Amino acid sequence: MAIGRRADASGGARRAGPFKVWLLRHAGTCVGALGRLTQQPFANFMTILVIGVTLALPAALHLIVKNAASVSGNWENALDFSMYLKMDVPLEDAQRLADIIRQRADVEAVTLIPADLALEEFREQSGFGASLDYLDVNPLPHTLVVRPGSANTEQTVLLLNEELGNLPEADFVQVDTEWVQRFLAILEIMRRAVVIGAALLGAAIVVIIGNTIRLDIQNRREEIEVTKLIGASNAFVRRPFLYSGFWYGLGGGLLALGLIAYGLFALRDSVARLAGLYDSAFTLLALDFEESLLIVAAGVLLGLVGSWVAAARHMRRIEPR
Repeated sequence: MAIGRRADASGGARRAGPFKVWLLRHAGTCVGALGRLTQQPFANFMTILVIGVTLALPAALHLIVKNAASVSGNWENALDFSMYLKMDVPLEDAQRLADIIRQRADVEAVTLIPADLALEEFREQSGFGASLDYLDVNPLPHTLVVRPGSANTEQTVLLLNEELGNLPEADFVQVDTEWVQRFLAILEIMRRAVVIGAALLGAAIVVIIGNTIRLDIQNRREEIEVTKLIGASNAFVRRPFLYSGFWYGLGGGLLALGLIAYGLFALRDSVARLAGLYDSAFTLLALDFEESLLIVAAGVLLGLVGSWVAAARHMRRIEPR
């Protein structure tokens, strides 16, 4: 019977292909690494908490920039030129001039606001409707609202402004884009700061995980020596520590997503109240699926890198005596 069981076992091992054997070994090592982490739940949770907070910081800064950019996306009309025509320019000439400017390559759109329509809008929005009834003539000129093309640079926008102001029909051109440009410049600085901060915090995560794995290696030094004594390679001995780094990174990434979700939930009512004061339907933007996956993947990658660096460095120093 014993011989028969051995024959069945050897036959099953022969029937299992090399890829299946490799997969089963890695699956067992992965589950075993998770089991070792659960043996010291508090200490390992504190490590995962540090990793989660470290990952959540650049992600939160990215969300701030993302929401600010969504707000600034509604300010595209702030880049428009208001070209006020002279009072003696008739409506037909204003329409003809709008058609000519619209054909320029550096202009995206031109909107003509007739003087009568402008006066009517002013009457409705200003609250001086009764006072305007005493006016004998319309004091407002025809206006062309010119939106520059998206391919324009700061120099070409200034040149367009100057050329429109020099037209004989133009009285003056009003544009107030400096504050928008400053805001967009601040957003660009914040984007670069997020990248730099993420790189520095990523290095910190590698150090944290590396130090944790180093301590684990030192605690299991005798086990490693015995394993090497019976012929195990460095790659085989290193594998459980790599999976420990994998679980640290995965747990930290998932915890970072939870912290960000809680932060958005805590700010939701306050942001909705502020948007209501400005009669805005603005809502906080959350991380999409790709961004969430990127955070988890970054945590896993940093966990593997940190554990591999620590294991590769310290594993060579442990040899059986």
